[in-house]
Amino acid sequence: MQQVQLTLDAAPHCLEPEPLAEILVRRSAVAIPPFSITADLDSLENEWRGFERHADCTPFQTFDWLSIWQRCIGACAGVTPVIVLARRECGDLLFILPLAVERTGHLRKLTFLGHALCDYNAPLLAPEFSRDISPAAFAKFWKAARARLGQTYKHDIVLFDKMPERIGAQANPMLALATMLNPAGAHATALGNDWGQFYSQKRSSATRRNDRKKRKKLTEFGEVHFITAMTPQAARETLTALVAQKSQKFQRMGVPDLFAKLGYVEFFASVAANARSLVHVSALQLGSTCAAANLGLTFRGCYYHILTSYAEGPAAHFGPGVSHLQELMRYAIEKGCTRFDFTIGDEPYKLDWSDTKVDLYDHVSGVRLLGHIGAAVISAAFRIKRFIKNSPVIWRSLCWLRSAFGS
Repeated sequence: MQQVQLTLDAAPHCLEPEPLAEILVRRSAVAIPPFSITADLDSLENEWRGFERHADCTPFQTFDWLSIWQRCIGACAGVTPVIVLARRECGDLLFILPLAVERTGHLRKLTFLGHALCDYNAPLLAPEFSRDISPAAFAKFWKAARARLGQTYKHDIVLFDKMPERIGAQANPMLALATMLNPAGAHATALGNDWGQFYSQKRSSATRRNDRKKRKKLTEFGEVHFITAMTPQAARETLTALVAQKSQKFQRMGVPDLFAKLGYVEFFASVAANARSLVHVSALQLGSTCAAANLGLTFRGCYYHILTSYAEGPAAHFGPGVSHLQELMRYAIEKGCTRFDFTIGDEPYKLDWSDTKVDLYDHVSGVRLLGHIGAAVISAAFRIKRFIKNSPVIWRSLCWLRSAFGS
């Protein structure tokens, strides 16, 4: 009779059972994938672009978005890209972790590359990543990567913010780190394949009737057109209007002007001109006047709502921004998008349309005494901000005070 031997974890065939202690020791020796670290972003372009075509990621991890950010903003601010690449033994990429070291005062922070203008920060994962890399293996990898990063790219604080729980179909391995909820969430909605049906489901008959009245009022200021910028020149003109409208709103709200920061206007203009398959720039025109403007991203059947604005003045009372948003959703459905992602922020209008909330997470830790102190201050600030934003009375009061004394 033929004997059949059972093995544990592909252990060599043996006549005697393997002692339990030896099994546990062997299983604790979790292998980590070979990895490398580089600051040379340009040298990775071809491989990165090839990997992102099938990797689980968001548009904020595409080479176009991050390389243009580094060229327009990061390089001027002294940011050093720190790109971690892990591979299988055969050399195929398992994941890309796009990090950077930036300086704030006397502190050096290890962050995601371009994190301030990325609504979702995450690695790019091979489709088989979750199957091939266990949580234990990733934890061991991060320990080894952190040690090597500390030797080559000195930093005092690790700050990973706005990390989603999932990346595509896979769990985000970065959430194995100690995390806390980000002060803001993100919101999205499934679109369906028919604008009229979607609109009727999302808005009551009274709201739809009010929308029609406002739209009719808008026509008194000029013929209403939804226009997609089809040329670089049209995109520049629309973005110029968007920046002016947003800057005016920032001033009225008493908050710092995003576009006053070095390189920010150049970044959005450059990404609109050079990543045209990714970026969608549009406007709601009243005659020849830009009443509302938008910069969004289309990526893998999802429309990402990034920047939006509307012009101040009499027409603003009749909701040009609302009409523009509806036209954007109609556009997304017509282009075959099945999801509309409002991204980070808890503005009331997002809650009106969304059916999904995405929790985002932050990790903050320190290196040495100065880093630990800085990390504690940042963590406390995040917790205070989250408490304020989740306390409606305090949040409304703060917004009113900021607007009253900032204008």
